[in-house]
Amino acid sequence: MALAHGPEIRHPRLPVALRAPFEARTWREFGYLLIGLPLSILYFGLSIAMVSLGAGLVVTFLGIPVLAAALAMCRGFGTVERVRARGLLGVDVADPSPVRSRSGGGLMGWVGGVLKSGESWRHFLYSLVHMPWAIFAFTVAVVFWTYGWGLLTYPLWRWVFPVYAGVDGLQLYGDGTHSFYLDSPVEMAVTSLFGLFFVLVTPWVIRALTTVDRLLITGLLSPSRLASRVSELESDRGVVVDTAAADLRRIERDLHDGAQARLVALAMDLGLAKEKLLEDPEAAAAMVDEAHGEVKLALQELRDLARGIHPAVLTDRGLDAALSAVASRCTVPVRVEVDLPARPAPAIEGIAYFTVSELLQNVSRHSRATRATVDVWRVDDRLMLQVTDDGRGGADITRGGGLAGLTERLDAVDGILAVRSPEGGPTSITAELPWRG
Repeated sequence: MALAHGPEIRHPRLPVALRAPFEARTWREFGYLLIGLPLSILYFGLSIAMVSLGAGLVVTFLGIPVLAAALAMCRGFGTVERVRARGLLGVDVADPSPVRSRSGGGLMGWVGGVLKSGESWRHFLYSLVHMPWAIFAFTVAVVFWTYGWGLLTYPLWRWVFPVYAGVDGLQLYGDGTHSFYLDSPVEMAVTSLFGLFFVLVTPWVIRALTTVDRLLITGLLSPSRLASRVSELESDRGVVVDTAAADLRRIERDLHDGAQARLVALAMDLGLAKEKLLEDPEAAAAMVDEAHGEVKLALQELRDLARGIHPAVLTDRGLDAALSAVASRCTVPVRVEVDLPARPAPAIEGIAYFTVSELLQNVSRHSRATRATVDVWRVDDRLMLQVTDDGRGGADITRGGGLAGLTERLDAVDGILAVRSPEGGPTSITAELPWRG
């Protein structure tokens, strides 16, 4: 016999204002403010002492290393604060770049790098400004927290007053002659209501206080935009160097295995034909005919190789003609639309050409599509490329794949590659490049 089930009873979630005092986030942020005060006092005292000592000794040889050690200590404080912010505030702040040694390395090179690093001085500034803020935040948070929970639970602990203090309860007013104590049931209920108000407000006060801490950490302890940009450019330079080296190896391999091998065989065939010219003219003619065919194949391979380096049609006629030529070699019908007011810089034009070329190769090899489109247009100072197909989809930017390598090449010139390719298709890949006309 089947049992009939009634409608499921769902308990509505508590409103945010009622949940906030008990959420883990509130307790983590409150703990962050409590721990922040003793740490900030430690940071402030050590930083001031060390920097003052270094500044006082700067007239001697010891002053500069002591000052560098003080800044390095402040960087260590910053590491602790970033770890604390990640664990308690959920702020993911990147670590600053390591100190770059000056003057060829060594101790004095490291000292010079620390002193000339703006990030080191920002860490020192954080050690100074965080202490007064930590005192204020600690005081406000503790006052709201203790008063809120203390007043809310007042009816539970009011009995301590007549037992231990000999009074009727909390004294609200007293002038030596008249005193007013919170001891009646109504007065205790009103006191608890005031406590409830403070308890509900406290989480939002704590969040406002920790918001300032977040701003201080991201503003003073995170890598500067210039340092991040330098690191990004160094990474992009490495990608460009690796890509150029891979292209050179590919060209060398294609020349060695293709055109060069054919030319060597051609030279041997012509040498044999020369020897047979007087003895067997017909055989020599046949060998020359074969050599002529080898010459044609070698020339075709050289043309393909030159097209892979930089096609002449791109230089002469621009992206429209070059992409149309690439589309004609694709195994599926491709519609090409290029709407550009002018030609971009040659380097950007070349990257755009090879990006579309590689994407169309992927369409031919992997997509199982029946048609594809290539659209090229300009938006403000950006060159936009989009290749779409109606294939099986599933394209993904995975490390080591063709799209991952293409993404790295675009990153080297501040480009972006966006892939939208659900399983079952269709696939739409959009590339964005700087115009630089």
